[in-house]
Amino acid sequence: MLLTSMPPRTRLHSLWRVAPEFLEQAQDDATLLAVHDQERAGLDIVTDGEMRRESYSNRFATALEGIDLDNPGTKTSRSGAQVPVPRCVGKIRRTHAVNVRDVQFLRANTDRQIKITVPGPFTMTMLTANDFYKSQAELALDYGDAVNAEIKDSFAAGADVVQVDEPYLQAHAEEAREFALPAIERALAGITGTTALHTCFGYGALVKGRPAGYSFLNELNGTAVNQVSIETAQCNLDCSELAGLPQKTILLGVLALHTNDVETPEMVAARIRRALPFVPAERMIIAPDCGLKYLPRAVAFGKLKAMVDGAAIVRAELAKR
Repeated sequence: MLLTSMPPRTRLHSLWRVAPEFLEQAQDDATLLAVHDQERAGLDIVTDGEMRRESYSNRFATALEGIDLDNPGTKTSRSGAQVPVPRCVGKIRRTHAVNVRDVQFLRANTDRQIKITVPGPFTMTMLTANDFYKSQAELALDYGDAVNAEIKDSFAAGADVVQVDEPYLQAHAEEAREFALPAIERALAGITGTTALHTCFGYGALVKGRPAGYSFLNELNGTAVNQVSIETAQCNLDCSELAGLPQKTILLGVLALHTNDVETPEMVAARIRRALPFVPAERMIIAPDCGLKYLPRAVAFGKLKAMVDGAAIVRAELAKR
């Protein structure tokens, strides 16, 4: 089903193939498989694979007070289709932790560094039918407060890195310049752990016609986020753009996820090398362009292994200098 449609923005319980009474156990088992594959591939920082989420955004966005779950709204997706989205009918509040058990389960099942992700306040705003707030900016700020509380609880539960996913900074750059940064800063206020922000052009399997560069990127240099995660492989990015983020660690996306073709380690190494003139190695972490959810498991593993091996090639080259 997901192979032919955009990620759901509202809850889509029909997506699950497991009976409700067995679903949590099945999701735990799938998480263990994802963690094991990441470890087997050689990753230093692992995630839970987001196995409990129908999409990167909807599980958190629909867990907040102020959302009418029974009467969703509609918005135009990146592909131009009208899709159901959460409808805001009251003040947005986070009344309970959403991802904390996910963090605890991940922490209990790996001794490597762990990362958890949460959708960003700007992206959630752009994926919400606003029937309550006077402006999108006000809605984004309250989403920022909700994200802030979730980030703090995630660090308390054992996360080493918390990533805020903001792909819609690129899809709606004009609006992003109007009100994204205050909302992102609200989400990061008082946070002392390592934070990342991911921005991209959408899932490679679904969004075609990728631009050659970022329309909203250097603006992030002034934010409190520690790391900025971007894609470079699918869009063949001119990495000189990265010179505009001198204060950030760059999570350099080096895996093209629009194809089942598995990169060779040398292909990955070449993608890393083209960024080195603009980002010193000590400020670079190697990563996929975006999520691997639309890839077969064997393909996803092969790409991750190539990523690790390609990074090792460049690391060895740098050690000889």
